[in-house]
Amino acid sequence: MRIPVSFLFVTCLVLSTAALAKQDAEGPFDTEAGPVMVEPMVGPFVHPWGFVFLPESARILVTERGGDLRLVEGDRISEPLAGVPDVWARGQGGLLDVALDPDFSENNRIYLSYSEPVRDGARARTALATGILTKADGKPLLEEVEVLFRQEPAVSGGRHFGSRIVFDEEGKLYLTLGDRGNPDRVQDLSNHLGKVIRLERDGSIPADNPFVDHTGAKPEIWSYGHRNAQGAALRSSDKAYFTISHGAAGGDEVNRPIPGQNFGWPEVSYGTEYNGDSFPAQTREDVVPPLFYWDPSIAPSGAAFYEGDLIPEWQGDLFVGALRDRLISRLKVEGDQVVEVERLFPGDFGRIRDIRNGPDGALWFASAGSKAYIYRILPAE
Repeated sequence: MRIPVSFLFVTCLVLSTAALAKQDAEGPFDTEAGPVMVEPMVGPFVHPWGFVFLPESARILVTERGGDLRLVEGDRISEPLAGVPDVWARGQGGLLDVALDPDFSENNRIYLSYSEPVRDGARARTALATGILTKADGKPLLEEVEVLFRQEPAVSGGRHFGSRIVFDEEGKLYLTLGDRGNPDRVQDLSNHLGKVIRLERDGSIPADNPFVDHTGAKPEIWSYGHRNAQGAALRSSDKAYFTISHGAAGGDEVNRPIPGQNFGWPEVSYGTEYNGDSFPAQTREDVVPPLFYWDPSIAPSGAAFYEGDLIPEWQGDLFVGALRDRLISRLKVEGDQVVEVERLFPGDFGRIRDIRNGPDGALWFASAGSKAYIYRILPAE
């Protein structure tokens, strides 16, 4: 991070805030860390799902669920970039997460997760593609696009695509995969439903993946028994990988996936079925329990561990966007224990889709919806 560049970034974006009708900065808001302000920085977007800051520049890549990838440069939002794969934009499906290659500064490579149409759109599956971010005739676009992974099997219906992308400190790629509305198949290792997978950056399978030598198991699988993890984050202090998954009626979970381990869905859950029925068990010896769960459900989505220095009291805390409860949930995590939970901005900014650390030391988040904005959180003073 180069602070002078981030200050330029903030200055450029301030030019656009005057045009954000009905989205003026609000606050101060009381928090356990003291009063904070929330500023709208850029928008509107149409159902944004993921965003990422490009290093050492005043630019943000933003995915819109309908299938558009846009580049924010200063106060300008680009037209949709050419080269993005065709997506199945129905229900919860579409263009979903975006991530940068760990060596993006040298190779300009990005990764996209999305729902891919199969059989003329009758079925769909989560897919992962990579491409090079470049420009032609002054316009940004993707080139050399290649699909690295396709979830098997493709199924009908528009639910539970998962799709958060995270890189670990070794450059391995983790992708969350939802159960696609087929919970009865999640415990079966011969498919990708309800799994977290781990890949090399080129899509190949790491030799130390837990099921590489297991007959009948998909070698990409890292852990299983997940319903629909739409949040995932790496904790910088110890490089631990976390996922945040939707439960049914309650039972949203924060998990720390362990290679080869079972996280229980649909046989073990702290929630209930939508019809009120109980799950077979809340605990089981062969199932890793969640570090934390919400009951009732908040419908969690994007997440990040705060790494900035503007609000020191928040450093290392996990922030999770909530779709149903329309808030940000702050969790203080010590090792594998959640010791404090705080509800931030309930109802003030609508459904929260994604959360990221900004280059200015602030925490940034994206709302969801047809006229959604990206905001940043600052100390009130």
